[in-house]
Amino acid sequence: MWRLKTNWKFDVLKPGFLLVLALLLIDLSFLYYQCDTLIQKSCSFLIAAYLSYLLFYKFNSLRWFSLVILFIAFFATCFDKKQTDFVIRPSSQIVFYPDQVDIFDDWFTVEGQVEKSKVKVSGRINSRQIQQIKSGYRVKLYCLSGDVNPIEPASNYGQFDFQKFYRYKNISQEVKLTSYRIKIDKSGIWNYLHFLRFHLKKFFQQMPPILSFFSSELILGENPSRRFQTILNNYRDLGVIHILSISGLHVGIYTLLISKFCYFLKLTEGETFVFCLLILLVGIFLSNSQVGFIRASLTYILGQLFSIKNKLQINKSDLLGLTAILHLIINPRLMMSTGAVLSYILALGLEMTNHMTKFKQSFSLNNLLLPLLLFYFFQFNILTVFFNLLIVPYFNWVVMPLTFLNLLIFKINPKCSFLFERILELGEKQIAQISNSKIGLLTFGKINWWQCLFLLILTSIILIWTNEKPNCKKIIKRFIVCLLFIYGLFFLTIHFPLQGQVTFIDVGQGDSIFISTPFFRKVYLIDVGGKLNFNGKKINPQVNKITLPFLKAQGISKINGIFITHQDADHVGDLKPLLNQIKVENLYVARGLIQNPSFQKRITGKIKKDQIIQLLAGNEVNDSQLSFQTVYPFKPGLGKNEDSLSLTFKLAGKRWLFTGDLGQEGELEIMNQYHLHVNYFKLGHHGSRTASNKEFLKALHPERVFISAGRRNRFGHPHPETMETLQSQHIPWASTQDCGMITWTYGAFVKPKFKRFLPVIKK
Repeated sequence: MWRLKTNWKFDVLKPGFLLVLALLLIDLSFLYYQCDTLIQKSCSFLIAAYLSYLLFYKFNSLRWFSLVILFIAFFATCFDKKQTDFVIRPSSQIVFYPDQVDIFDDWFTVEGQVEKSKVKVSGRINSRQIQQIKSGYRVKLYCLSGDVNPIEPASNYGQFDFQKFYRYKNISQEVKLTSYRIKIDKSGIWNYLHFLRFHLKKFFQQMPPILSFFSSELILGENPSRRFQTILNNYRDLGVIHILSISGLHVGIYTLLISKFCYFLKLTEGETFVFCLLILLVGIFLSNSQVGFIRASLTYILGQLFSIKNKLQINKSDLLGLTAILHLIINPRLMMSTGAVLSYILALGLEMTNHMTKFKQSFSLNNLLLPLLLFYFFQFNILTVFFNLLIVPYFNWVVMPLTFLNLLIFKINPKCSFLFERILELGEKQIAQISNSKIGLLTFGKINWWQCLFLLILTSIILIWTNEKPNCKKIIKRFIVCLLFIYGLFFLTIHFPLQGQVTFIDVGQGDSIFISTPFFRKVYLIDVGGKLNFNGKKINPQVNKITLPFLKAQGISKINGIFITHQDADHVGDLKPLLNQIKVENLYVARGLIQNPSFQKRITGKIKKDQIIQLLAGNEVNDSQLSFQTVYPFKPGLGKNEDSLSLTFKLAGKRWLFTGDLGQEGELEIMNQYHLHVNYFKLGHHGSRTASNKEFLKALHPERVFISAGRRNRFGHPHPETMETLQSQHIPWASTQDCGMITWTYGAFVKPKFKRFLPVIKK
């Protein structure tokens, strides 16, 4: 009996078994939670079949063990309950902890517990309610009124998908409260732990700004203020954002310091392990269960258990595999998190490259992560290896020591904190200068899922062969050449597309139309969108969340021209942040608009005077593949609705017309002057009753019209009168409200067609 038991242990630890089993569970997780199309499911099924073959034939003595693990994982997935629909009732309550709430001006957002489900909660908050929350204890909201809606998916290509993000957290609904009452609950040990975390956040907020930022990032895993988003962007653009993540680096530091301390106290190996275990559990709680920290902590704990209790040696790759198995059983949705995917791929890459020099290892790891970076973020820095060699030592030997030393002495001697702050200011200033230069930053574009998977597998094969078969240099070189060729091919297809497009970007209540030509691509925008600001408070530009990701996803880092129709914020509001972040060759405006003081503020110092071209009816903007004709205004103005710049152009035999927020009087002037017939027309003023004129629409006789308007907008656009006009004239229409981004593609080898980004909702 003992012999059988010993052999079983030996087989479980046979190199490769636990890693293959973990890969199978990960693949099944993708199949169940993320594969939407038949092709994705088929690909995932084939990978699962191959991994199952390896498990049941290469490790045939462990078939039953594999089945037990798969059965446990299946049960864990079954217990991963889908969220039930929440409806506000008189007895409804929403519960959350103050350390997890985000308050910005007079608005709060938090993930709250309702009955047996979780929801995203937001609403206005007054000073008295803020003081109640600042007690630090659990908050109960009751006497609720407001709206409950599903969390909306991304409605534009390249846009971050909050619906998928919250699916990972098993949250499917958003509650926007209009009124509520607060009750504070002080009962429970879990409540007390969150109370301590809340006051730790308050303690960090008392520190100088940069020290506060790094303390919050490195211990709590969160950005304490939106003003420090630029630091995160700098680290991301240089390709060193991983050093800010709470992960293996921190676990290694914690366990090393604790081990040294315990050795000084002459504690046993087992006692030291228990001490480390307690600290890591506290770290997991403080970091709000950051995936990287849990992964690194689990790996350490399992490794110690094997070495201390059983005196068994386990392959490091299998140790990572065992970590992933347990992590997936605890959280079946684990691989829906981008952070989890990057964390585990990076950890596996470290094991695959541990025989290499520091420089080669850094280079190899960046190549391994590159497909994922292009899939998720669309760009990378080709000098990342060098920036890692430059910035990582600064971070390890300056940032982290000063941050943790400040935690100990801040209350004792605050003056030292300001010295530390000055040192960090100098360091971050240098990093910002390098980042702002954009040196090495390449906007590659978004690769699709199968391209990412193929590149990931091919890169892994190269690293495995380099590790296990270093003598096969010719074969490895061929693989590398093949990899470079494929990257080049993908780059060319993105940057020299065979198709052009006209796209109505879904910017909510506003306008932004993207136009591009095929192959030697030229790029134009008509308006840039922007939020209407009714309360005078600073608003995070939509262009950062919608337009710039859309452009980067297509590999676009330069715009040939932007046409601004008029001065309204929902058309021009995001011009300044856009000019700050992307190169624009020319800015086209209706004559007289640059005399408008409000517009001048948006462009001063952002674009040269000779790049601003003023247009009136009859003027043309010619390109090798495209010609814009100006049909309005006929005289200079100040950029009001009635002065809206109106443009027409022809692509693939189809004529388009865009009139901004032009009213019916202006439309009639165009009709009388030009006698236009167009195929496609964007309705004036978001489908307002002031546009478009019935006679004007009859004269245009469009095949289809388009409406750019926000969902549930306060203006009621499009107005019923306008919709009745379209119906009476039998004109088909499409709106960004329903379709999200609307794209018309054309090219020499394809038939022009329309495509909506959001799927049709079946009623």
